[in-house]
Amino acid sequence: MTTRHLSSPSRRTVVRAAAASAAAVPVLATATTTTSAAPAPAAGVPTFLHGVASGDPLPDGVLLWTRVTPEPGAEPGSGAGPDTPVRWEVAEDREFARIAANGVTVASATSDHTVKADVRGLRPATAYYFRFTAGDGVRSAVGRTRTAPAADAATAGLRFGVVSCANWEAGWFSAYRHLAARPDLDAVLHLGDYLYEYGTGEYTTGGTAVREHRPAHEILDLADYRTRHGHYKTDDDLQALHAAHPVIAIWDDHEFANDAWSGGAQNHTPETEGAWRQRVAAAKQAYFEWMPVRASTEGTVYRRLRFGRLADLHLLDLRSFRSEQASVGSGKVDDPARTMTGRAQLDWLKAGLAGSDAAWKLVGTSVMISPVAFGALPAHLLEPLAGLLGLPKEGLAVNVDQWDGYTADRKELISHLRDRAVADTVFLTGDIHMAWANDVPVRAATYPLSPSAATEFVVTSVTSDNLDDLLRVAPGTVSPVAAAAVRAANRHVKWVDLDSHGYGVLDVTAEHAQMDYYVLSDKTARDATSSWARSYRTRRGTQRVERADRPVR
Repeated sequence: MTTRHLSSPSRRTVVRAAAASAAAVPVLATATTTTSAAPAPAAGVPTFLHGVASGDPLPDGVLLWTRVTPEPGAEPGSGAGPDTPVRWEVAEDREFARIAANGVTVASATSDHTVKADVRGLRPATAYYFRFTAGDGVRSAVGRTRTAPAADAATAGLRFGVVSCANWEAGWFSAYRHLAARPDLDAVLHLGDYLYEYGTGEYTTGGTAVREHRPAHEILDLADYRTRHGHYKTDDDLQALHAAHPVIAIWDDHEFANDAWSGGAQNHTPETEGAWRQRVAAAKQAYFEWMPVRASTEGTVYRRLRFGRLADLHLLDLRSFRSEQASVGSGKVDDPARTMTGRAQLDWLKAGLAGSDAAWKLVGTSVMISPVAFGALPAHLLEPLAGLLGLPKEGLAVNVDQWDGYTADRKELISHLRDRAVADTVFLTGDIHMAWANDVPVRAATYPLSPSAATEFVVTSVTSDNLDDLLRVAPGTVSPVAAAAVRAANRHVKWVDLDSHGYGVLDVTAEHAQMDYYVLSDKTARDATSSWARSYRTRRGTQRVERADRPVR
């Protein structure tokens, strides 16, 4: 299908806004990734072509995942292949001499031959190894996972990898390889856009794909979403990440369609693509089949994980319940009848934050909560921006797909933090393809004279396009001017990187929460190297970010 045009600003609009603003003014790497089509299984011999994974660690357990290909032709989304018994094992050692738990489940076509085992009875804060066996002794790769600390444990420190926005066609997943190589992570937090729904060439700079999607068309039905998930999990670096660390994931819009909301999406046309409700049901079913994620009873991903007395992690679903995005200039962004979270989820979050006795309240949110005003940019930057994007002459004031488009929910949440004296809340965010370090102000217009209610660390994309990709210029060519303009108009923004691709490592201790930002040498190179770029932290009790002069490791 042809690429559609945005009717309201999205994450792409924000990147282009920065580009237009600028244009208006004169780790140890592992082996090179060689992702290729996996060999088909011999007749009657099952294989594990899509790796192994674990996720959602608890003090006494973890969720295990794999996918069995029972016979030739039983590819993801095919609906083909017989029921296949699969044995899972969890051990204290890599040789599986000390088995801690085991069991048998059945992989069937009804679940696309994916397998999940929600293992319990394990020890807290302990590393374990796991594997699967099918057929006549055919074994999967061995994975390593780790349970969470006991709920009341005085945990000294935690360390999480943080990633988002991995467009298959835009580059290689080297960020995952570098995180897989780190032995010091407790888990990896994936903040959404784990995959993209577009057809080949529809969401890459200049329509050029580094590598092509499967299926090649935009994914719409259950078979399509299953096929796309399966194709992603043939990537060597993604398999390495899942085999090395438990992954804690939430979805954003591209797991469904661009700028998704409860009743539709910008990238969905009911007249030619069917009912939105059916597309969402298909996407969610495939997601829960293919991801090491526990679904709630409502079929959503908002949930809470605890890591001793050091941190509670509140994970949000900001697509299933939200109102439709407001049109630019409509004046509806402040309408209290519109919601980002839905009433039940917002009440759940508020209660969890106020009731937490953890030192840190971490909130995984797929879109940025800090306000960002582009309408405050100088006229010589704003007017070319409006002309380039075809926006109203008054310019782009907000990104209506973020919390800026749902200010009533944000105001209620921030007021709650202030009124209940909830300190040390840190929002962890993806979506926007750029790295940010922000204070979350109570009133942005008067900041820094007014207080900050929380802090926010935003990680850049694994591969999805940002400023230099869209302008087709070398990194750092125009971004310094654009970043300076954004910071000048938004004094709570302490740092923004508009060009890089990579990942974050969040280090949490009783004294600080620090995000170390790492960038890749070239997202289009299979063997891209990784280097530390910057670090920002928030000290306990301050609700403000400050620059740190070195990474924690």
